[in-house]
Amino acid sequence: MITHIVWDWNGTLFDDQPLVATATNASLRAVGCPPLSPDRYQELYRRPLQDFYLAMVGREFTEQEWKLVEDAFSATYAAGMHDCGLSADALTALDGWAPRAQSLLSMYDHDKLVPLVGSFELDVRLARIDGRPPALDYGPKTKYLAAHLTHLQAAEPGLSPGQVALVGDCVDDALAALEVGATAVLYTGGSSSRGNLESAGLGLPVVDSLTEAVALLRADRAWPSAS
Repeated sequence: MITHIVWDWNGTLFDDQPLVATATNASLRAVGCPPLSPDRYQELYRRPLQDFYLAMVGREFTEQEWKLVEDAFSATYAAGMHDCGLSADALTALDGWAPRAQSLLSMYDHDKLVPLVGSFELDVRLARIDGRPPALDYGPKTKYLAAHLTHLQAAEPGLSPGQVALVGDCVDDALAALEVGATAVLYTGGSSSRGNLESAGLGLPVVDSLTEAVALLRADRAWPSAS
């Protein structure tokens, strides 16, 4: 039985996918590459980000090009971030699960994530908020989820990975969950198309709303996991 939800942030609770796509295209232009349509972005998206950019442009970047990519993406995202809001049903979904029996794990910088989440007054609903620590990479997510679970279990010793589900918007979220013995529900409202998510062949549910994810997790059913 699932008792705890770990929410992804970008493209899941936080409705920033249009801005992320715009920032990605700005980063591609910075190194002379053509932009992608939103649909093509969602078809190709993957982690780690080096693999995503390789899929988009068909070649690896030099160290200097990566600096241009990172600077262009960061500047564009920072300029539009505060114009983004929560996904339409995020609060309803959060309130549909027991308070404090849910947490947030993001690959966004931790020191930027915490005040941003706080600006939406989500703190009271979440047992823990973890973003990407300084100087660590952008994926895969497995090691970050493992650390997140360790912290959760320190506060709730009876919590097992098999009682945890991650709700996220990309295949890497699912792989991370399965690798630590948890499960996942995949959401089509963010970085990845339904075809992208389903083509991974993981046997996990794919939903079009966050409230649908919660409804599935509230049902007493057997969940695919690696355990």
